[in-house]
Amino acid sequence: MKVVVVGCTHAGIAAVTQIFKAHPDTEVTIYERNDNVSFLSCGISLYLNGDVKRLEDMFYASPEDLEKQGATVRTQHDVLSVDTKAHQLTAQNMVTKEVFTDTYDKLIMTTGSYVVVPPLMGIDDSRVLLCKSYEQAKQLYKAAKVHKHIAIVGGGYVGVKLAEAYADTKHEVTLMQSHDQVLNNYVGPLISGKITELLKTHGVHVLLNEKVQAFHGNDQTDNILIETSKGEHKADLAIVSTGFMANTGLLQGQVDMDRHGAILVNEYEQTSNADVYAAGDACISHFNPAGNDAYIPLATNAVRQGALAGMNIFGEVQKDMGTQATSAMELFGYTLATSGLTLNAAKKEGLDATSVIYEGNYRPSYMPTTDLLTIELVYNRKNRQVLGAQLFSKHEVSQSANAISICIQNKNTIDDLAFVDMLFQPHYDEPFNYLNLVAQLAIEQERQTNQVK
Repeated sequence: MKVVVVGCTHAGIAAVTQIFKAHPDTEVTIYERNDNVSFLSCGISLYLNGDVKRLEDMFYASPEDLEKQGATVRTQHDVLSVDTKAHQLTAQNMVTKEVFTDTYDKLIMTTGSYVVVPPLMGIDDSRVLLCKSYEQAKQLYKAAKVHKHIAIVGGGYVGVKLAEAYADTKHEVTLMQSHDQVLNNYVGPLISGKITELLKTHGVHVLLNEKVQAFHGNDQTDNILIETSKGEHKADLAIVSTGFMANTGLLQGQVDMDRHGAILVNEYEQTSNADVYAAGDACISHFNPAGNDAYIPLATNAVRQGALAGMNIFGEVQKDMGTQATSAMELFGYTLATSGLTLNAAKKEGLDATSVIYEGNYRPSYMPTTDLLTIELVYNRKNRQVLGAQLFSKHEVSQSANAISICIQNKNTIDDLAFVDMLFQPHYDEPFNYLNLVAQLAIEQERQTNQVK
């Protein structure tokens, strides 16, 4: 069987690796526009603040690695069109400009996503940069060496991590967010407020409810003027990080997509065309806590979906279990870890949801040291199922988000979480683990509510 993989970052690498693991005789051809594969864009901030010394270390595989497995790797090749009825594609060698056609039996689309570029005046100014690819990361690093004041447009995951990176390197940083809180897709107002204060403590100017409307200036001026819904701000450099869109133009009109252009796939990563599969940022994921399909561009989803696509092109081998969109970030020595729905998101989904807050030490106060921990647990009041949680502490709480993810995956209730077996050792937690304790608070909240009724 001949398999063509278009795009080769997380999902593409996972698909190819899985194919050769179980079916080493498969003919696999990879098309990739860049001269590299497997770039970890989530690690750009680590390079910008100096934690990672060489940007090249953010690659975990090379074209040569894939060729050793048996793949034909065509980097710097742009796929111009795909004809799913003819099982054929047209590509161009970006170096020689040669245009040619190729055929396939099965096609795996792992074309990823691109940074949303808002249609603003001045967005094409040379001092307005984006943050995703290897080349963009090099631009950011070079530009920061000669620019002191950096404005970041967008207070999501990428924007907040960039703000930290530049604050750590003694830049003046302004973070502009059109919403009333940072990380609005990840956390509720309480924890978002704590993160905002943490950013401010480290010198970041956080501007909320301030939507960027235009960039003014030219290459001869010393700075760029950023016009917002509330006024004007000067900076030496602006970085736009306002989200991502699925890169799926090649299959437009040929497979089913959602209204945003993300490819719809079934639980085997198969599109509406039986011979076309998709994985990663190019397609939707099944979002378990909401019970629907959603666009969730995370590396974890890409790797899992890519591996499953590599299995399932040979038959319905393994179903995709869906995702809880579990993620974490380290920020100025604190850990933020999340899984599932925020309270606001749960209510938007029409769920009868509420939340409870736990604030306390992660381990007994008689220990030589301890750290405060904040947890917001979101649950469904009708069936008491856990819908999501956010944890924030100097203590490393990322694995607790994984535990919450399993709870959501398995449709566990607050009653299950309150008394599930968890270890106790004074070095690590209280006799009841903090996840037990926040669930017990939820049970008590429901008991009191029902008493009032």
